[in-house]
Amino acid sequence: MRVSKALGAAILILATACVPVGGPTPDKPTQPDELALKTLDFGALPGWGSTDLRPAFTGFLASCGKLLLRADGDPFGGAVVYGSVGDWRPACSAAKQSRAMPEPRAFFEQWFVPAQALNRAEAVGLFTGYYEPELSGSRKPSGRYRTPLYSRPSDLISIDLGSFRPALKGERLAGRVEGAKLVPYATRADIVGAGLKGRAHVITYVDDAADAFFLQVQGSGRVRFKNGNVVRVAYDGQNGHPYTAIGRVLLDRGEITREQLSMQGIRAWLAANPAKADALMNENASFVFFKELPIADPRLGADGAQGVALIPQASLAVDLRFHGLGAPMWIDANAPSADAKVADQPFQRLLIAQDTGGAIRGPVRGDVYWGAGQDAEHIAGRMAHKGKLFVLLPKPVATRLN
Repeated sequence: MRVSKALGAAILILATACVPVGGPTPDKPTQPDELALKTLDFGALPGWGSTDLRPAFTGFLASCGKLLLRADGDPFGGAVVYGSVGDWRPACSAAKQSRAMPEPRAFFEQWFVPAQALNRAEAVGLFTGYYEPELSGSRKPSGRYRTPLYSRPSDLISIDLGSFRPALKGERLAGRVEGAKLVPYATRADIVGAGLKGRAHVITYVDDAADAFFLQVQGSGRVRFKNGNVVRVAYDGQNGHPYTAIGRVLLDRGEITREQLSMQGIRAWLAANPAKADALMNENASFVFFKELPIADPRLGADGAQGVALIPQASLAVDLRFHGLGAPMWIDANAPSADAKVADQPFQRLLIAQDTGGAIRGPVRGDVYWGAGQDAEHIAGRMAHKGKLFVLLPKPVATRLN
């Protein structure tokens, strides 16, 4: 699942689209992912001269607020080629010292060099989307409000394996202590069936189990109460079980076609098969826990993995084994329109890596944050598009690549 505090932190709807049906063929074994970077000129970025870069500059400025708190000698994050915090400090300092927003295109061209991200020699990767859903809630169970959103259990232990072995960077475990051993935590089916009495409190009850399921997939969302109050529920941990994409389960069983493989298609199946819905959702043993937060600015999302509020169409979730939080990234892909009847639109945009997720795996892989509301839901739920990824590196870092 997503590891942001929003998605926390881990999470993706369409992990289904990441793996070919049937898996790798025996005569073509899958090689381990490996980031390669190839520098080029800004003129080579498709659409660079015609896109509004102000949202990305705002996001970069927010990320710099975190970066400038770190020591120059600290690794920036991601692969070693990203250099150190000291390599990025001049660009961040220049951005922070601007009394007014500089012309963003000139700013990025002054301080950075673009480099195409490759997975070994493969230039094309997968880009999906996520959003912040809004659910209807009640503080007490009553009538249709029967599905609980739980806080982080008191006995849940999370471990960053990279703290023990560098080779395990980006890998995490979660469980509970039994005697002197760490054992797996309860699965989704266990939690749905038995609850978490005495270990976690219920933040709120919602009126739709499928909404709660997809909230966990997204990692954060908003809950609206009858009195009009709205609060944010943000990612605060996960039970440690791997994420299983229920869309792929339906596809493998022949319950839906590949053309129906979207969040909207999965929701339609759940609505049409209420007697089977719980069992299908329980095929995904992963379960996410939340914390309640106020909504300071309704235009922004919850904090991502970097601890800054996500900006619609300017924040990107990436694989932290390869990319560092705070890095500007140019995407050249297509994206759905909010209207399913309208053809896909070109998506050529600068975003800032500010989040991560359990389904975000690979050097040419990204999950675009689309914001809140129905349009964001319609776009994110149908986005699973091939495209190319370019990273903007500080000039000293780019020089060392050549």
